Amino acid sequence: MKRQDFFYELPEELIAQDPLADRESSRLLVLDKESGVISHHVFREITDYLSEGDCLVINDTKVLPARLIGSKEGTNAKIEILLLKRRENNIWETLVKPGKKAKPGTRIIFGGGILTGEVVDVVEEGNRLIQFTYEGIFEEILDQLGQMPLPPYITHQLEDKNRYQTVYAAHTGSAAAPTAGLHFTPQLLEKIEAQGVEIAKVTLHVGLGTFRPVKVDEITDHHMHSEFYQINEEAAEKINRAKENGKRVICVGTTSCRTVESAAGEDGRLRACNGWTEIFIYPGYQFKVLDCLITNFHLPESTLIMLVSALAGREQVLGAYEEAVRERYRFFSFGDAMLIK
Repeated sequence: MKRQDFFYELPEELIAQDPLADRESSRLLVLDKESGVISHHVFREITDYLSEGDCLVINDTKVLPARLIGSKEGTNAKIEILLLKRRENNIWETLVKPGKKAKPGTRIIFGGGILTGEVVDVVEEGNRLIQFTYEGIFEEILDQLGQMPLPPYITHQLEDKNRYQTVYAAHTGSAAAPTAGLHFTPQLLEKIEAQGVEIAKVTLHVGLGTFRPVKVDEITDHHMHSEFYQINEEAAEKINRAKENGKRVICVGTTSCRTVESAAGEDGRLRACNGWTEIFIYPGYQFKVLDCLITNFHLPESTLIMLVSALAGREQVLGAYEEAVRERYRFFSFGDAMLIK
């Protein structure tokens, strides 16, 4: 299967640059994966598609404000860094721009000296290991100085950091938001629970690799990035109970989907566990747990549109995307939503 099989034309003005004022007022395209029938709704109407005993799986990861702007000690040259992965002793693996200004030994000053970093090594793909020095709690300093690491296709400045967090974000560790969850409000979640729908919280820390394009022609040659996930006993029980009772498991976002599919045994049962996943889901994959998916509209030729195509069929998905373009839906992270049922 070729990468080009997942291409579609998208006018640039349909890429959402800002979140809507009201999270749940996004549009919702519903695709019936069996019949191919498409209908158009508002996101808060998602309750019409959820039934008592169903299990809604959400990813409660929290995005780190991991983009830091600093200056090189001695020259005041601007240096931008992106925190990728925490190592030991306050050392982080980072992406640095411009890299040529960040040789080992370089010291970078942030926030007038509240935080300083020293480049200690250069590792694979030119990433830098930086050791940070500060007083207090690192996460609190990041909240003060850091910016959200928005995807490269979003060029507007985000006014409120919390709009790139889900309302249920709890466990810090993501370099990007699980964006399908951005449409939910506390009130909508309460309404869903009042319907008798179980809500299972899992955690998958989204890596920057989620934006990494597929560059190989044969999609099976693409290597997925590795991401950490965790499922506790309560979540596993809720998901297993829904399956046992003949009810549906509805995943919110591709990250929730990848979590449950990574953790499931061959019999489709889940147990409490954690680990790293590199699962790559594309057409031909047999889903073990997921029945329905709530997701946003994804980039052409991305691993995410391939995952969606595995669930609903490539031609049906591309047809739905063409319809969304015609209907002027908003695309990508701050865009509208899709339910595949």
